[in-house]
Amino acid sequence: MNRNTLSPVAQKFILHWGEMGTRWGINRTVAQIHALLFLSPRPLPAEEIAVTLGIARSNVSNSLHELQNWGIDMFRVITHERKKREIDPTLQVLRRCIAEAGKAKSADRYTREQLTDLLQFFELAETAYLQLEKLPTAALLKLAKMGDKAVRLLGMAKR
Repeated sequence: MNRNTLSPVAQKFILHWGEMGTRWGINRTVAQIHALLFLSPRPLPAEEIAVTLGIARSNVSNSLHELQNWGIDMFRVITHERKKREIDPTLQVLRRCIAEAGKAKSADRYTREQLTDLLQFFELAETAYLQLEKLPTAALLKLAKMGDKAVRLLGMAKR
C-alpha cells in the first residue's frame, strides 16, 4: 500500500485527522497514522505505514509507540490535551486579572465581578472534567450514550 493506493476519501480523511490532531495537541503524524490504521481492514507493518504516508520509518516507530501508550482511549487523550491547552491557561489568566483588579485602586468593579463569574464557570468546567476523568472508560461510554436520558434523569431537561 502507498499513497497512490489510498482512495481519495481515505487520503482526505487521513489529512483531515492529522490537521485535527494538531488542534487537539496531538502530533500530526501520530494522528495520521491513527487514521490510517483506523481505516485499514488489516494490521499494517511499520514499513508499509512509512511508505503509505511518505514518512521516515523511525518516525513511524515513535508514533506507534505513542499510540500504544494511549491504549484505546483517544477521547481521554484529546480531552486532556484540550484542557491543558485551553482551560488551564484561561484559568491562569482569569486569576491574574482578578488579582490585578483587586489591587488597582481604579479597578472597575463590574469588570472584576464579570471576570469572577467567568472564573467560577471555568473552575466548574475543570471540576466536571476531573470527575469525568476518574470514571472507568466503560462508565464514561455508557454516560455518553445516555445523552438526553442523563439530563432527564437529573430533572434538568428544558420544559
